[in-house]
Amino acid sequence: MIMRIFQVTTHPGKEAEFARFFHEVAIPMMKSTPGLVRLLPGLPHGDHPNEFSMVMVWDSLDALKAFVGEDYTNPHIDPSEADLVKFRRISHYDLIEI
Repeated sequence: MIMRIFQVTTHPGKEAEFARFFHEVAIPMMKSTPGLVRLLPGLPHGDHPNEFSMVMVWDSLDALKAFVGEDYTNPHIDPSEADLVKFRRISHYDLIEI
């Protein structure tokens, strides 16, 4: 399994608008995506008021590629979020079963 961690920093003042997108578009879309085993969306907390994250666990690299394309190392961006986001970061890990 593949763990994918997607982090977003919004432009100042765009937090509420991105939060709406996160709840109304991103989370529902991800929940219905084939191959996604687990979804852990994270809202801003503490001293990072404009940082959002989403931890995804995929059943395989093939499932992830089916969703984002062959170049899975680049963040998948929905056009409706493009103007809200200042910075994106994506990381991938082989999941360790415990």
